[in-house]
Amino acid sequence: MEITLLSDKEYTVSDLLIKNIHTKRFCVFDFEATGINHETEHITQIGAVIVENNEIVESRTVKTYVKPLKPIPESVERFTGIYNTDLIGAPSLAAVYDQFVKFTEGCILVTHAGYEFDLPLLKNECKRSNLSMITAPCVDTKALFSYLHPEIEDIIWTDYLIKHYNVNDKDLKRHDALGDSILIARIFLRILNEFKNRNIEDVDFIKPVIVKRFQIKPLV
Repeated sequence: MEITLLSDKEYTVSDLLIKNIHTKRFCVFDFEATGINHETEHITQIGAVIVENNEIVESRTVKTYVKPLKPIPESVERFTGIYNTDLIGAPSLAAVYDQFVKFTEGCILVTHAGYEFDLPLLKNECKRSNLSMITAPCVDTKALFSYLHPEIEDIIWTDYLIKHYNVNDKDLKRHDALGDSILIARIFLRILNEFKNRNIEDVDFIKPVIVKRFQIKPLV
């Protein structure tokens, strides 16, 4: 897979091939962090859930706080609902990383906006902690939706996909890594269903897929 930054507003995804996507096992994951800059911020929470046989396996989940190398700013505490007091006694990333990697074994990773945030955030965290970056293939719901709907020029926010696919999120805690993972999984299943309805068995980004980047204002 290759990601090419075109500007501060969009990028392309190419050379992504997932054959027989409807037969695969997936691990949908999400990170919460101390801020939105993946180069300087740190993971505060990891969440993940398995999707298999077109179902969310809610009995197979991971959720853990992570002790960051810097405190969470008050504005981010208010936004995510994760407070510095929640992280007292939390393990370091190095202490829980192997558990997360083992949980993903045999899976294709699924994320929302992970090409822009979660994956580069994890890559930088791994460098800082001298950990090996996870190597499992990863698909992003933003890119998959853009692949299906190149005519849509909007930025594909989570709330956009919730509305587009009429996904229920009322029973989930947002900005919680596991809650968001389950929400992403629900969206992902709707996308998979659209692939099936179009008789698409293989995800094959031969032609670069253009994806609009998030434009997020700093929290104050």
